[in-house]
Amino acid sequence: MNAKEKAALGSIAASAGLTAAKAVIGLLTGSLAILSEAGHSLLDLSATMMTYFAVRISGKPADAEHQYGHGKMESVTALAETALLFLLTGVVIFEAVRRLVGAGTHAVDASAAAFIIVAGSIVVDFFRARTLGRVAEATSSEALEADALHFASDMWSSVAVLLGLCGVALGYPWADAAAAIVVAVFICIAGYRLGRRTIDTLTDAAPSGVSERVAAIARQVPGVVAVERVRARPAGAVLFVELGVGVSRTLPLDRVTTIKNRLSHAIRTEMPAAEVTITTEPRALDDETVRERVMVIARDLGLAIHHVAVQTISGQLSVSADLEVEGTQPLSAAHDVASRLEEAVREELGPSVEVETHIEPLAADVLAGRDASPARIGEVREALAALAAALADLAEVHDVRVRETADGEIVNFHCRVDPALSVSAVHDMVDALERRLRRRFPTIQRVIGHAEPMR
Repeated sequence: MNAKEKAALGSIAASAGLTAAKAVIGLLTGSLAILSEAGHSLLDLSATMMTYFAVRISGKPADAEHQYGHGKMESVTALAETALLFLLTGVVIFEAVRRLVGAGTHAVDASAAAFIIVAGSIVVDFFRARTLGRVAEATSSEALEADALHFASDMWSSVAVLLGLCGVALGYPWADAAAAIVVAVFICIAGYRLGRRTIDTLTDAAPSGVSERVAAIARQVPGVVAVERVRARPAGAVLFVELGVGVSRTLPLDRVTTIKNRLSHAIRTEMPAAEVTITTEPRALDDETVRERVMVIARDLGLAIHHVAVQTISGQLSVSADLEVEGTQPLSAAHDVASRLEEAVREELGPSVEVETHIEPLAADVLAGRDASPARIGEVREALAALAAALADLAEVHDVRVRETADGEIVNFHCRVDPALSVSAVHDMVDALERRLRRRFPTIQRVIGHAEPMR
């Protein structure tokens, strides 16, 4: 049994005891005020039983029919308790007016027993309201909060009854009715406040300041370039947050997922009860390069490109790229793919941009092969060493592998170069070695050279 259920059961026991005690004393003393309090406590007992069942239902997990959980059951119960508060207000005012009009016809016995039971009721309601208020705050339970407000109003109602009994004992029979009207005002104010909060919850009103806090948290997370929208609504102890943020469209999906996870963690750190749903929207940033924009276009079209070159010729932008397509398809189909890419680039960069694509076959995802014979591997290794010796700054060819496939031989090798050289210079050097090897052995279909810094 959780804290909310324990608090609700304790409240039920207290309400039942007070109702019985007030009814007995009211009948024995003939005090209409105490009998009204007994009726008040009977309403409290009904309300606390409703609260108990509400917190039990609201604690159930989400299911196929209630996909956001059962938290709003507490709000429904709180609304019902609000109606009971206003009903009680009407009953108290009606009885108070009756007593003021006919005060002399009602004899009230302000006995010691009456004072004791009313004073005891005040003490019980004080501690009950305080306990329920603490549990309601700790668990964000609207039903328990409603009970706390209800019993706080009961306490002031009992105080008014006690003052009325004192007035009767001093010879002022109208004091009881006047105090009852004051109590009705307190009950009405409590009912209004509770009803307004409950209706806000049932109509999905955003809690004050939550949207601003969520937006501020999101802006602090690296990678978030804009906060597009924030929606928040409470449902019992859970705060559902829907957040839309902008991220750079050049980011890969795994980076976007990392940003979403960090953002969700940041929000839950400050709002532990939050259930966060995040959507990301790609945004073109002002600092995107032309190359990045072209790569994004190709990615969105599901195309593989490389060697993107961007030039400015006499003020005119020129873009070229190698486009990989399925090698077995007809040239006409491949040309259509290239035309679609070129048109998309012109739509992005402007109709005057010059776009050229070099079509080449896409490498197979999985190419079956086998290791070449040791003699063949040795032959290729010796050729690579001899060719590398003719190139300055390139030495120590090692880890040579030769694989035979249906499309031809594939050669992999490692070599060492001066670590101070630029990437461009090293690429040109290794590329030259690869071309010379293919000229010497026409059966080699592809060469992959891996450069390592010289130790």
